[in-house]
Amino acid sequence: LVLGLLLRRSATHLVPGKLQLFFETIVAQVEEQVGGDLRRRAPNVVPLAVCIFIFILTSNWISVIPSNHSPEFLPPPTSAIDLPLAMGLIVVIWAIGAGIKRRGLRNYLSHLKEPYLALLPINILEELIKPITLALRLFGNIFAGTVLVLLISKLPYVIIWAPDFIWKLFDMFIGAIQAFIFALLTVLYFSQAL
Repeated sequence: LVLGLLLRRSATHLVPGKLQLFFETIVAQVEEQVGGDLRRRAPNVVPLAVCIFIFILTSNWISVIPSNHSPEFLPPPTSAIDLPLAMGLIVVIWAIGAGIKRRGLRNYLSHLKEPYLALLPINILEELIKPITLALRLFGNIFAGTVLVLLISKLPYVIIWAPDFIWKLFDMFIGAIQAFIFALLTVLYFSQAL
């Protein structure tokens, strides 16, 4: 919210600042991934994907704040299953709702019979477990990072700085990748639904 308010205050058409360039770069990358056809059919997909990316990235990187060698000053909120699961449910329900609104209920549900009617139970199961797999992918990777930070914190005080520093860098990389994957899968779920 603070970044958004700061950007709103300093945004300009003339010479953009560093924060505006950062947001414009992210939005341009997401728009390139989404493509023009999906943007036209669902104009809310790009803002949703960018918002999800920045939120998850911030949530994952919050654990990098120095903690004076205790495990973590603030554990990442995505290391608890409730936040990723709620986000996964919101994304999948929103995508299904957009698909039903765009195609109608009958046409939307007809994709469950494809490619064969015999696969209907499997296709229904796939729709039901999408939010769970989306959530577990994010949760599992971030939770594993918090467990490793806890293990590193048990090392002797003299050598803890090196593994802690190296792991924090790797943890930032994993956090960025997971934010990107969640946002990309959001776009893919919308494109499948539409």
